Amino acid sequence: MKVLVTGGAGFIGSWLVDSLISAGNAVTVLDNLSPQIHGSVPRLDATWSDREAGVEFIRADVRDKDALDAALTSCDAVVHLAAETGTGQSMYRVSHYYDVNQQATAALLELIATKHSHVRRVVLASSRSVYGEGAYRLEDKIVVPGSRDPNRLKAGLFEPTDEHGNSLTLIPTPESATPQPSSIYAATKLANETLGRVMAEAYGTTVVALRFQNVYGERQSLKNPYTGILSIFSNRMRQNLPINIFEDGKESRDFVHVSDVVKAIALALEAELPSYTTINVGSGVPTSVLDVAAELRTCLDSQSEFQITGDFRAGDIRHCYADGARARSLLGFSPKVSLRDGLEAFSRWVETQAIPEDRSAQAQSEMASLGLGKISA
Repeated sequence: MKVLVTGGAGFIGSWLVDSLISAGNAVTVLDNLSPQIHGSVPRLDATWSDREAGVEFIRADVRDKDALDAALTSCDAVVHLAAETGTGQSMYRVSHYYDVNQQATAALLELIATKHSHVRRVVLASSRSVYGEGAYRLEDKIVVPGSRDPNRLKAGLFEPTDEHGNSLTLIPTPESATPQPSSIYAATKLANETLGRVMAEAYGTTVVALRFQNVYGERQSLKNPYTGILSIFSNRMRQNLPINIFEDGKESRDFVHVSDVVKAIALALEAELPSYTTINVGSGVPTSVLDVAAELRTCLDSQSEFQITGDFRAGDIRHCYADGARARSLLGFSPKVSLRDGLEAFSRWVETQAIPEDRSAQAQSEMASLGLGKISA
């Protein structure tokens, strides 16, 4: 195939392009090398950048419709990864996130529908964030609670409840769970899914939305202070600086290694699928923030102390982990990399990188100043 990968110079994208090239595909990469991700003097830092391996690189913003038009020429498939990804930052840069994430996706799908009907498959990078708090069981019912009350969070009451205050039991979140986005970022991802579904039904293009859980691994940006707790933690751990653990540290995430995510994308490009479908991509294992921080500290042989502060941010969720049944059924996908092995590989890579300026406190204070959470001084 010839595949267009938007955001192909980014974290997941660079791994994916490597995989596509190795499988004998031609690849077009469209990426703007955003300074927030790639640094103030951005450079193309990918293993394929020095190869003559059938990669065409277009440095352009995903909102540039002319660049998108040119990039789509002769492509058989598109993997749309380009996006702004900071959940917290999205809460006060609303129009920017709408513009980059949703409007650009609308333009991409419009071009495919009206000018590039040779594109027969689109893989959309969606997110577990569309679920909000994810799925829980209440007696014999599956429920998805709404966003947590800031007053409860201020009081240190972090676990979600139903509308009557009843306790809930966490379960794996299936794709059938009712979406309850709790951040602007999540809302843009859910809107993109809807755009993809309508396009697939109207034009006959196969569209698959992959709902990624917390993707981590080598090459993730260590410079972006708005996303990626493992990047933020590792930067500070390498300097033996204290680590601010939000809430009570018991909030959990489904950490999935980037190599597994890339395998899921490759399968989504090839598998026989319905005209439109959503598929979870995760490890299927919930891990608390405190536990993953402790594991990372061991891998980095750090002396950093943990400070469990009760801090919180608007838009953050308490728990969510993937039900992988649909991924197994439709893609034949099961994750292979354990969290320990993935953190070991990530840590070895981190130790080869320069330590960037730590801007996490600045990012957190921006939210606090707008009343979007409690952040310790």
